[in-house]
Amino acid sequence: MQTKRWNVQTNKMAISEAAALLEDGQTVAFPTETVYGLGADATNNTAVSKIFEAKGRPEDNPLIAHVATKEQLNSLVSSLSPIAEKLIDAFTPGPVTFVLPSNGTCAENVTAGLSTIGVRIPDHPVANKLLKECGIPIAAPSANVSGKPSPTTADHVWEDLNGKIAGLVDGGPTGVGVESTVIDCTQELPIILRPGGITKEQLEQVVGKVMLDPALANASEKPKAPGMKYRHYAPEVPMWLVAGSPDRMQEVINRERAQQNRVGVMASTATARKLEADQIIPLGFELKEIAANLYDALREFKDGNIDLILCETFPETNIGEAIMNRLKKASSAHL
Repeated sequence: MQTKRWNVQTNKMAISEAAALLEDGQTVAFPTETVYGLGADATNNTAVSKIFEAKGRPEDNPLIAHVATKEQLNSLVSSLSPIAEKLIDAFTPGPVTFVLPSNGTCAENVTAGLSTIGVRIPDHPVANKLLKECGIPIAAPSANVSGKPSPTTADHVWEDLNGKIAGLVDGGPTGVGVESTVIDCTQELPIILRPGGITKEQLEQVVGKVMLDPALANASEKPKAPGMKYRHYAPEVPMWLVAGSPDRMQEVINRERAQQNRVGVMASTATARKLEADQIIPLGFELKEIAANLYDALREFKDGNIDLILCETFPETNIGEAIMNRLKKASSAHL
């Protein structure tokens, strides 16, 4: 398959041509404010199956339906609780996905056979224009080969999926850098199934107590939301998380280099400046900056250049919760 690539800055036909492919049952990657998504018509079982095929993703992992408006969201669900209404009004458009009772409009391979559906309204001008042009809900997981770090630039998508999908809309780098928060609004108390761009603290300011799902790390559960099953975000070489001071990190670096291992490091800029290793990628000073740079950094380390990645751990507060959720899924050990 030949993949068509449009640059929205230079091609005025990009959105309409991409929308036509989606309406025709094809797969198209596009930017959102979190990561690039790989889209297909969420009401078309055959179209959605092309997403799983391109990504190599198991079909028991549900997808998120992306829509342009609250009216479209309402058309996919059987009911909205008062709490769901409050959260939708407060945080859409934005990096949050709501798990709601499905009315069966979307294809069964979008919901993975569950009675619920994850829906979100993205806050990205390209995504929003594309969804309005289509007028149909678009199922879209991250536009990468399953298991690899999620894509935050069009080049990341091209590297993984060129020749496997019909089109790629290049809208520049994404902003948040980690996927949307997934919140289950079908229970009495809202439950975060996946931490992301909207934090627990932000949600609680609107509706009071919000729970964090204790089954987040339990791969034996049938997932109600993306990112709850299988190893994700893995770089090309093993990655260890290292807790403690920069001195502790340097000790581990020195030990591994003494064993002839080439060591790469991911750390906050403040920590990175205190270390010596074979390759060091500073992620930034603040947690928001670290989140935005995380997946790009994971893709920077290549097999053949580095034998092992060591990554600093971060406070699990605010967006740090989402950062550590992704790093734990990407790592093979925690020191």
